[in-house]
Amino acid sequence: MSATSAAAHAHVEHAGHHELGFVRTYIFSTDHKMISRQFLFLGLFMMILGGLLALVVRWQLAWPETPVPGLGGLLKETGGVLEPGQYNMAFTMHATIMVFFVIMPILAGSFGNFCIPLMIGARDMAFPVLNMLSFWVTASAGLIMLVGFFVPGGHAAAGWTSYAPLASVVEYSGVNWGQNIWCISLFIMGIGSMMGSINYITTIINMRAPGMKLFRMPLVVWSLFITAILLLLALPVLTSGVAMLLFDRWLGTSWFRPSGGGEPLLWQHLFWYFGHPEVYILILPAMGIASEILPVFARKPIFGYHAMAFSMIGIAFLSWIVYGHHMFVSGMNPALGMAFTVTTMIIAVPSAIKTFNWLGTLWGGRIQFTVPMLNALAFVSMFVIGGLSGIFMASTPVDIFIQDTYFIVAHIHYVVFGGSIFGAFAAIYFWFPKMFGRMTNVALGHLHFWPTFVFFNLTFFPMHIIGVGGQMRRIYNPMQYEFLQHQQHWNVVITIGALGLGISQIPFVINFFWSLFAGKKAPLNPWNSTTLEWTAPSPPPHLNWGPTLPTVYRGPYEYSSPESKEDFLPQTAPPVHAGARRH
Repeated sequence: MSATSAAAHAHVEHAGHHELGFVRTYIFSTDHKMISRQFLFLGLFMMILGGLLALVVRWQLAWPETPVPGLGGLLKETGGVLEPGQYNMAFTMHATIMVFFVIMPILAGSFGNFCIPLMIGARDMAFPVLNMLSFWVTASAGLIMLVGFFVPGGHAAAGWTSYAPLASVVEYSGVNWGQNIWCISLFIMGIGSMMGSINYITTIINMRAPGMKLFRMPLVVWSLFITAILLLLALPVLTSGVAMLLFDRWLGTSWFRPSGGGEPLLWQHLFWYFGHPEVYILILPAMGIASEILPVFARKPIFGYHAMAFSMIGIAFLSWIVYGHHMFVSGMNPALGMAFTVTTMIIAVPSAIKTFNWLGTLWGGRIQFTVPMLNALAFVSMFVIGGLSGIFMASTPVDIFIQDTYFIVAHIHYVVFGGSIFGAFAAIYFWFPKMFGRMTNVALGHLHFWPTFVFFNLTFFPMHIIGVGGQMRRIYNPMQYEFLQHQQHWNVVITIGALGLGISQIPFVINFFWSLFAGKKAPLNPWNSTTLEWTAPSPPPHLNWGPTLPTVYRGPYEYSSPESKEDFLPQTAPPVHAGARRH
């Protein structure tokens, strides 16, 4: 052994066995796996809060003139559960929390941190301290957002899009700190996410194991790589926009205030220039997760690996030139609207490629209906429904009719809940053994999945019906509108579904925490998967591997012939990555 390699070996051995204190190990950790767990716990906590807000909103819409049994008008003197201002705050914070503090921390923050170094053969992120800061900056933004519930005047109530002038003019939105805190929180969140995206991009480009070429990377890593690029380019636009909004409210500037010569539509341009890439920031990691889980439990390689990677690249590129379909009713030039119609329809093509490749992966496979597989299949099926409903909105005449109705609410929830959240559940069940070293309970996993799947569709599919029937989103009492009264029963059905959906998450919470402490010890590779992270111990130690890193000589999707499925046969020898060997 040369002097250099001996020194490197000694450094790894020392770093791997150096005992850190409680604070450095569990709180201000620079280990990507601990930071992954921190993001996961943050996202799950916020999911509970965001879900409770959704249930309050749904109760108000189902029984707007009936007091809540047992509360005796605790929150309202007559009927319903919320005052109009409280209702506006509830739906604003539900959407804000779920988008920025649930899906992004779980999919991009947690599984980005966990999967990228382990799947490319790196010991950690390129910038461990920056990685630690990215979590604590994001967590601080979440804490600031929660503080807004306790300030005089209540929290932000202008919707998660916070359109100007409603959100920018203090006289319109009320003299309160809630909207200011919303702006400050998202500004800080944007900084934290940009820190993480810089880390992801640098790590993937510079720290891949020997032989791990770009087109040997698992599709999960591809999806997170593209997501990080979108984050790095899109978040500065939102961060700048919320700073300008805060200046209008706090310092009296006139970026968006008409009275001072500002332009309210400028906010819409800035928000949706970020907002549509944000849709793919939310869904691309779930696409990568499904692309990893489906081949494992179909026992055959992914169909069309290169097409899948290039389709994600195509989605990322096209996401910058479709944002105008959110503004068809804003008075834009019809010729410009036609251009956005065409690009919006074109962006469905790479998504369709991915869908057919997922079906091609399943075709002829030896499918195993494990809990991760069920959630991955739910992701694919629900994403297809959400994607197809999105095609309707690409057409300007149709969009004018359904704009700001519950049809839009149904669409976004099929994409974001049916897509991203089912993808997050699939990832949690799949990587839980590697992340925590224990298996989850299969029976509780099925008890969580099936009611969630049924109640999800019971909750959100009828929203298409009431949306076409004309029900506007963000209304406080549908019974005040005579033309909506005949379909009020659908609001009751939706709310019953939402309550069932909330109760369905109890088995998941029990399963997660019970398995965390008392679950069966996980073997090295319980799923007989072929990617690199399954060669590390469960859970992986500090720096992931011993003194030597694996050398990749074949990608996990490369095999001898199109007919060969030998890569996915259960292995009798100690599981070894199909594309890696040890020095």
